Amino acid sequence: MADKTATTGKKVPDFSVAATGGKPWKLSATAGRKLVVYFYPKDNTSGCTKEGIAFRDLHAQFRKAGTDVVGVSPDSLASHEKFKAKFEFPFELLADVDKTVCGIFDVIKEKSMYGRKYLGVERSTFLIDTKCVLRQEWRKVKVDGHAEEVLAAARAL
Repeated sequence: MADKTATTGKKVPDFSVAATGGKPWKLSATAGRKLVVYFYPKDNTSGCTKEGIAFRDLHAQFRKAGTDVVGVSPDSLASHEKFKAKFEFPFELLADVDKTVCGIFDVIKEKSMYGRKYLGVERSTFLIDTKCVLRQEWRKVKVDGHAEEVLAAARAL
């Protein structure tokens, strides 16, 4: 059985998931363009909003670099639609409600808040080339300057 985890230097397993924009989103449909997949914990929280806005503000430059951007979290499609509309994100948000895509990219990690441990999405970003091969990953992302760093990597790819 083929490995279902994304590994740097290897082709990312294909997946399809509900997305904003009214139709399911499929990884294989992006072949021929570079792709940034950024994972964030929750719609409408301060860090996640700031990160989405950073990718939004650089969206034209990502497009110029031949790179599409998608955001992924376990929130519902309805939540994503509101979040996208509120902040005018020009890219799709993927509703990974069952955390299948999170599993492919291994972003579900033990976290702690107010002394309580729980499993949640670790802020992470992945850069995939035109042949759906994972080229670079960023884990435990700090939002400030991150979108700019990803854009530089996309341009260099």
